[in-house]
Amino acid sequence: MAGVRSKMFVVLLCSAFLIAPFADAIDVKYCNKKNSYDVKVSGVEITPSPITRDVDTTFTISATTDTPIPGGSLQIDVSYYFFGVYSETSDLCTKTSCPVDAGEFEISHTQSLPSVTPPGSYTLTMKLKDANKKELTCITFDFSIGWYASEAQLAAM
Repeated sequence: MAGVRSKMFVVLLCSAFLIAPFADAIDVKYCNKKNSYDVKVSGVEITPSPITRDVDTTFTISATTDTPIPGGSLQIDVSYYFFGVYSETSDLCTKTSCPVDAGEFEISHTQSLPSVTPPGSYTLTMKLKDANKKELTCITFDFSIGWYASEAQLAAM
């Protein structure tokens, strides 16, 4: 009986190690699934994770392009349970090195969330447009802010 339990424990432990890397995976979706965007997004990383209020949060988008991008704009819209709560349009070259060469590149956006930011589910939509206002990509993904203050926030109180 002890041998069966130890084998079960090993199987559960191995399963946990296989599942753990996917627990924080961000499900990125294109805004229009039928559109063939010029910029393909391969992933999004949020640091720190989980998101903490009053601390700079960085959203890093990994992408590829077949055509160089000399410049453009980056529009970010954030919704809280379907209500628009934040919108910003910036020069692409402030979020990545320009011109963007063909191949892989990253776009980083850093934002500090105020301490009054309500907990719950949020959706971020990012549109990348070239200098002629042509939409190169549009993605959306969900993230959440927990109900409780982090240890860093509690220590600051």
